[in-house]
Amino acid sequence: MLLLVAACALIDADGRILMTQRPAGKVHAGLWEFPGGKVENGERPEETIVRELREEIGIDPCLECLQPFSFASHVYDDFNLVMPLFLCREWDGFARPREGQALRWIWPDKITDLDLVPAAIELARNVRDRVSPGRRFE
Repeated sequence: MLLLVAACALIDADGRILMTQRPAGKVHAGLWEFPGGKVENGERPEETIVRELREEIGIDPCLECLQPFSFASHVYDDFNLVMPLFLCREWDGFARPREGQALRWIWPDKITDLDLVPAAIELARNVRDRVSPGRRFE
């Protein structure tokens, strides 16, 4: 089975990335990931990010500000995951956990120090290597 999930690297004015920790009771509980979620039928990945970030952390990202950045293709035991990662530097609101998860703003060069969900490891390396504070991805 193929599962399509969209994720977002929110980048604050200082250049830090928002990461979320999977809450207790979920698969990979305690591991860190980029916020996002499953793409629903008829939904574009960008729309998924807007919906999921509103639901998960209470912010309203700018749809037009989502930049395609990279993607992960990861094989789990019972499904294959494809996950595009977008960058976003503009949103309304303040990130607050709404689903029992922890949030952490982290510098790009420290992102791979987190205990990450398997599908996010290569994406985190790409962010570490290609996104730096004050630099826009071109």
